[in-house]
Amino acid sequence: MNPIAERMYAKKAADANTRVRVGAGVIVLDSRGWILLEKRSDCGMWGLPGGRIEPGESVTEAAVREVYEETGLTVEITRLLGVYSDPESRIVTFLDNGDVVHLVDILLEAKIISGELSISSESEALHFFNRTTLPSDIVPPALAPLQDFLQGETGIIR
Repeated sequence: MNPIAERMYAKKAADANTRVRVGAGVIVLDSRGWILLEKRSDCGMWGLPGGRIEPGESVTEAAVREVYEETGLTVEITRLLGVYSDPESRIVTFLDNGDVVHLVDILLEAKIISGELSISSESEALHFFNRTTLPSDIVPPALAPLQDFLQGETGIIR
């Protein structure tokens, strides 16, 4: 892990100042079944598209919006994969403002409907990876969801 990522994802315990953020994470598959990952601009590591659920938004609406904002792709949600909240790998310090956040993510699978792949300010790169050749530098919050997906597991609550 690079020094920035080490600071962001350093193990820490939640305290009274830790905020909980509920978000949607999306495993986007192309027609070959390859997985879309984005190289995050905040830490230089690979992660899944997704982000916070805004007030008044459903989980599906948030997932579709976040994928579009981060990738330029319009997707259709195809299934629920699981809910991930284990504080061991999901308490993150955002270095731009110092916020310590416990990420609770609802993981979904999606297929591409339309659009053209384009990076946003949140990413350095976007790439589809074969399931057997995923990069080694994946952000900690994405590790368990990807591992479960690759093992064919759904209905996960962690």
